[in-house]
Amino acid sequence: MTFAALARAPDRRRTEAWLLVLSVLITVFGYACTGLSMTGQLPGGLSGFAMSMFFVALVPHLVVRRFAPRADPLILPLATLLTGIGLVLLHRLDMTYAVTPRLRIAEAASGQLVWTVIGVAACIVILMVLRDHRMLQRYIYLTMAVALVLLMAPAFFGADRYGAKRWILLGPLSLQPGEFVKIMISVFFAGYLTVNRDALALSGRRVMGVQLPPGRQLAPIFTIWVISLLVLVFERDLGTSLIFFGVFVIMLYMATERTSWVICGLAMAAVGAAVVGSTEPHVKGRIMAWLHPMDIFLPPSERPPGLISDQAAQALFSFGSGGIGGSGLGQGHPELVGFAGNSDFILTTVGEELGLAGVMAVLLLYVLLAQRGLRVGLTARDPFGKLLAVGLAGALLLQVFVVSGGVTGLIPLTGKALPFLAKGGSSLVANWVMVALLLRISDSAQRRREPVAAGTGRPSRRHRGRREPAPGPAA
Repeated sequence: MTFAALARAPDRRRTEAWLLVLSVLITVFGYACTGLSMTGQLPGGLSGFAMSMFFVALVPHLVVRRFAPRADPLILPLATLLTGIGLVLLHRLDMTYAVTPRLRIAEAASGQLVWTVIGVAACIVILMVLRDHRMLQRYIYLTMAVALVLLMAPAFFGADRYGAKRWILLGPLSLQPGEFVKIMISVFFAGYLTVNRDALALSGRRVMGVQLPPGRQLAPIFTIWVISLLVLVFERDLGTSLIFFGVFVIMLYMATERTSWVICGLAMAAVGAAVVGSTEPHVKGRIMAWLHPMDIFLPPSERPPGLISDQAAQALFSFGSGGIGGSGLGQGHPELVGFAGNSDFILTTVGEELGLAGVMAVLLLYVLLAQRGLRVGLTARDPFGKLLAVGLAGALLLQVFVVSGGVTGLIPLTGKALPFLAKGGSSLVANWVMVALLLRISDSAQRRREPVAAGTGRPSRRHRGRREPAPGPAA
């Protein structure tokens, strides 16, 4: 059965249940293989881990069956599988770090499992409380005000870690506001563009065959550009800045269908990156590590200025030694990357131990999840839902791109967490909130196309057998 046929199946929840069973089995199998590979015996916590993953999959499935019965059947299983793979990788890294005390890296898997439960609980609460995603449109300016406060807070109250200010310390806990800001700005941009898209799309003058937007309509994109540069300068957070500006350009193009906005956005991004990259020492150092990763092995006097870390070079060695099939789960050397092994560099563990095949499988899971989000945007009937779904899917794709691109040497390193996989409670909870919003929008879109009988996941009797209408045009 093709994915298109699955999407049209009357009982989507049955499809979702079987996919969740497969996700849990894959995760538990990976956990067991890790223990067998590294210690020669099954890990002691296998039964507890299996039960945890069972309930992490079962409870949200039951909630979706009750409160969003027509939601897309692939979104929840994909999020569960990615989260489970992340827990397996962190458990594998913990076993290596435990026998390498010189690294002084604390255990991460148990804490990540707790954050997984919190993230799933947040997803459940949103599905139960937010019965219509259009309610968010009433509070777009309040949402943007809170987002700006969270975005600027690390510059004044944040902790400087690993060269960037993106954390706020709350006692023993740390919070990355940027992970939640990407969702808030998607909500604001969806509401703002829904109201102003005609003015942004139908005016302007043509220059050299390209219809440029008028000057007064450039104010929104100019403001967002300035804010993204301020984040880059004062917080030295390249990843958040790229995602913040990139999501706006994607949603702007989706709302207006004008390539001139994309051209303006790319030009402004290039100018901003060139200016900040040549003046801000931390960003300049990351650019030097991107351009000359192997120069770290030269004598200190011969290294380019600002090059102080060998992580970029070790990441390339990890990918190279993994080959096509990898060395085997638990048979690599992620400790050579240091503390970054369970942050944005967790992808190097996949590349070394699961090879190119494993990396492509993980990236395809992300692409499929984003594709389901984009499909939700195409099938949604209301412009706000269309733009919000596209914005959330775009934010996910951008974050995966800036992380995987940085680790593989395609672009400079950004330090952002790889969604669902990498260590980080803020990132995990924010991504599960994104999953809840996509489930809610997809359920609302399908309800308007095919009414649902109360308490079931099946279409009402009078609508059974009818062919679904074609999706409405994108906003």
